[in-house]
Amino acid sequence: MSLHDDAVLVLKAYEGQAELRQAYLDHLSAHPDGMWKACGAGHLTASALVIDPERERVLLTLHKKLNMWLQMGGHCEPGDATVAAAALREAEEESGVAGLTLLAGRPVRLDRHPIPAPCHWHLDIQYAALAPAGAVEAISDESLDLRWFGYDEVAQVADESVVRLLEATRARL
Repeated sequence: MSLHDDAVLVLKAYEGQAELRQAYLDHLSAHPDGMWKACGAGHLTASALVIDPERERVLLTLHKKLNMWLQMGGHCEPGDATVAAAALREAEEESGVAGLTLLAGRPVRLDRHPIPAPCHWHLDIQYAALAPAGAVEAISDESLDLRWFGYDEVAQVADESVVRLLEATRARL
């Protein structure tokens, strides 16, 4: 099964955000290259909010290009077997934490946000990942900083999309 087909199955099975979910499906139907960064109309991305083993904090990255505190995530790559695998790969690469486990193995929410040209939209499929006991983070080349934040601190440092992801994640825990 292709990554495109996996994304369609994941989105069809996702029960929330019906209007946005349909917009993602319409995008993939209209753009055979809609999974990839080269698609100028926008493309799917995969991300994961990393949660500490005690389920009291989240690990955010200070994104180098955007200078914003965000969850780990990014572009799908041809070697990714599934969208979930892409989210997990991105989370491990950007956090430096090995052994992350996706929460319930299905997306927590969707988030569509504009990005600078040449592409115009990221259609993000967002997961949550639990860090193993003793997890040690390491800053990647894509990050200016990496830090654990208590749930009550996130709204003070991150934008509404991260706050909504945290709320949806906490409802799932």
